[in-house]
Amino acid sequence: MHNFCEYITGFGEDSHQFRKDQTGCVIAGTYFPDAPQFDADSDGDVVFHAICQAITSVTHVPVLGGIAIELCKKEGVRNSEVFLKEALKTLNEIKIVHCVISLTALRPRLQQHEKMMRENIATILGLSLDKVGMIFTTGNSLCFASEGKGVTCRAVLSFERPKSINV
Repeated sequence: MHNFCEYITGFGEDSHQFRKDQTGCVIAGTYFPDAPQFDADSDGDVVFHAICQAITSVTHVPVLGGIAIELCKKEGVRNSEVFLKEALKTLNEIKIVHCVISLTALRPRLQQHEKMMRENIATILGLSLDKVGMIFTTGNSLCFASEGKGVTCRAVLSFERPKSINV
């Protein structure tokens, strides 16, 4: 029996519209005080939610559809970082080796905060900064996010998992 690793890919997506009456949103653990608040039960961090979904696509454990609902509704947890840390617990022996984030938004202006957001993601996922990529687009007026009504995030994660093979 030989132990090898196989590489798999997870994909996640999340989006939230802005509320009209409150300000201050969180994206990748970074607070944007001048942007409207997300219309969500939690803080609505679309990056952390998309990463949770990417993990779910590999583990098949419904984090946002299960664990986060329990934490949010029953315990009042609104911090999406808590949900992401719970998602990481479901990986068992699977290891995240790379993360790419794509954000679509007209507002807030995100690119100037790229390094801070990448650092937040890298710290939580246990990755070096060079293993976290981030790209931005305004969406060219093709969706609600490109009209300044909210933010959409897509996350692609590469994972390494052990595999035993009889030779």
